[in-house]
Amino acid sequence: MSSLKKLIDIVSRHVPGDGIHDSPIPGVDLIRSSTPTMPMPVVYEPTLCLIAQGRKRVMLGTTAYVYDPARYLIASVDLPVMGSVIEASEAAPYLCLALDLDMTVLSDLALRHSLPDESDSAPDAGMALNDTTPELLDAMVRLVSLLDSPADIEALAPLVTREILYRLLVDPRNSIVRQLARADSRLSQIAKAISWLREHYGQACRIEDIADLAGMSRSTFHAHFKSVTSMSPLEFRSQLRLQEARRLMVAEAMDAAGAGFRVGYESPSQFSRDYVRMFGAPPAKDAGRLRKEAEALLT
Repeated sequence: MSSLKKLIDIVSRHVPGDGIHDSPIPGVDLIRSSTPTMPMPVVYEPTLCLIAQGRKRVMLGTTAYVYDPARYLIASVDLPVMGSVIEASEAAPYLCLALDLDMTVLSDLALRHSLPDESDSAPDAGMALNDTTPELLDAMVRLVSLLDSPADIEALAPLVTREILYRLLVDPRNSIVRQLARADSRLSQIAKAISWLREHYGQACRIEDIADLAGMSRSTFHAHFKSVTSMSPLEFRSQLRLQEARRLMVAEAMDAAGAGFRVGYESPSQFSRDYVRMFGAPPAKDAGRLRKEAEALLT
């Protein structure tokens, strides 16, 4: 049996149904979908996404990233994206593994091993695709195989996870992983600003203040931020606000005005305009549709 078939077999046996499922292996989620999905907003944290079966499209700004078992996706910083499964069926469901990129382990590996030189004049985009190598696939199979022997997870999972992160670091095509592992890199500086924005997206803030946090001038910060996220800092903040407002309306039945105010909008009309631009429908109409779809799945 090939490594890919082994991966499909193991993941299939350990996902109870469609959705995102925590696994007993620290930092590993298993994802399944038996049908293609509509584009949905989500924030990708630093993660390796490796597909065992099916295909997915992720939109970061206006850039599309399409990946499948032959190519994996790396997100090096927190990024608001629109994701959709584009190839899946009952007979061959979409199956994916998501592995957190542990910054402590990456930094330790970067200090201990000789890595390809990187130019740090400007950071790469915060998301990238790369070819799935036999060595990486084999390590992922060994990691998820521990689901069949849970008593071994505590002892062996950290070792295999470290190997996977090492393979990402030493691959010459994974410059964003190496930049992320360096505390003094431009990408790490932008990551600090992104982390602050995620925690304070509802607050008014000046670009100069966020640039100071990243240790850059306003113009340099703006250019590097857009290079990493494909968005300006204000566009990035708006996406975070709108995603949270949508969640509040759907999950907590909050009205549109209340949700907009909660996430930092002072003008209901501006909130509605931005919401329509991102989701294609007015807030109340979109939230009502999503609630009905969720109720239909439960009946």
